[in-house]
Amino acid sequence: MRKEPSHGCDAVLKVDLVYFDAGGGHRAAAVALRDAIRQEGYGWDVRLVNLQEILAPIDIVRKLTGIRLHEGYNAMMRRGWTLGLQYLIPALHGIIRFYHDQAVSLFADHWKASPPDLVVSVVSHFNRALCEGVARGAPGVPFVTVLTDLADYPPHMWLERQEQYVICGTERAVEQAEEAGIPRNMIFRSSGMIVHPRFYRPVTVDRAEERRKLGLDEKLPTGLVLFGGQGSQAMLGIARRVDEANLAAQWIFICGRNSKLTEELQRFPSRYRKLALGFTTEVPYYMHLADFFVGKPGPGSISEALVMGLPVIVEDNARTMPQERYNVQWIRERRVGVAVKEMRRIASAVSEVLESGNLARFQSNIRTMNNRAVFEVPRLFSDILETASVPSARLRDLQV
Repeated sequence: MRKEPSHGCDAVLKVDLVYFDAGGGHRAAAVALRDAIRQEGYGWDVRLVNLQEILAPIDIVRKLTGIRLHEGYNAMMRRGWTLGLQYLIPALHGIIRFYHDQAVSLFADHWKASPPDLVVSVVSHFNRALCEGVARGAPGVPFVTVLTDLADYPPHMWLERQEQYVICGTERAVEQAEEAGIPRNMIFRSSGMIVHPRFYRPVTVDRAEERRKLGLDEKLPTGLVLFGGQGSQAMLGIARRVDEANLAAQWIFICGRNSKLTEELQRFPSRYRKLALGFTTEVPYYMHLADFFVGKPGPGSISEALVMGLPVIVEDNARTMPQERYNVQWIRERRVGVAVKEMRRIASAVSEVLESGNLARFQSNIRTMNNRAVFEVPRLFSDILETASVPSARLRDLQV
């Protein structure tokens, strides 16, 4: 267990992790890092900072519609309204640029009132304003962006031409950071995406017995279907397609906070055995019971599945969100799963994964990966704190 070295005084380093709730993956990354920092015994005071709360005075979407920006985004995810999202992103960037100076002032005021020793962003779109806000409100405090996507796509989602530390989970993201003009000594590489420490804990339960307890067949191939924390109506379509195909498989559907979808799947009269449940923190347990994963190509979900040894089946078409399109290419290049043009072809994709020899090959390719990012990133924070060219006043006090 990692212990923070003594600096000769009782002060505790303050690390702020900035997140927002659009999609759920950003909050999940912040919570995973916080829990890993605590688990590894760094002894830091980790503070979760909700970006939406700081920017509430300029939430233009809420002013116009009464709905907060992240609430509208999550509603789109639940309904699968992602077609054309690539055209909305430039408009969003235009709004962010228009309110840039106000955002910088709000960030500066926040950190001036409560100065940290390190600010870490796990959010996209706002890193230019965050970097400038930290520099103005807490001069000398290092600012770090941890990409929770496999690549910066479309441009300026994550990376800006500015002096900030960035932590990238793929070689492609490292190349993009260099192309963006970020100094090479401020770019760090982790072994993958942030996955909560619970996914690394040994699962000791007997898989066959647990399947029986849940009403599943102990021997039948099992697919786990998960479309993020908000679920997706696409899951109901998958349930119908695999029923029509009468595949020799059974299914676990995790619907997140979409209670209506959970109820619909529970009532769905399928010929196969299935388990449909809502939001749960026990995803590693259910992944342990599965043989393969089906979902959208979100970086968090596919990384969790791969850490648990599950080949993935994802969709790749015009409805795939722009920031997730590189993920499909990455899956294909590493041969750890299958991409289909439409989920109505799910039956053929499942058959391909389960075809003789394929499942073993996918699993073998997955075993060559060793994503330990959630434990590596805090060590990188420590290195940055120790080597930052202009350490914060609090850090200088700690080093006396």
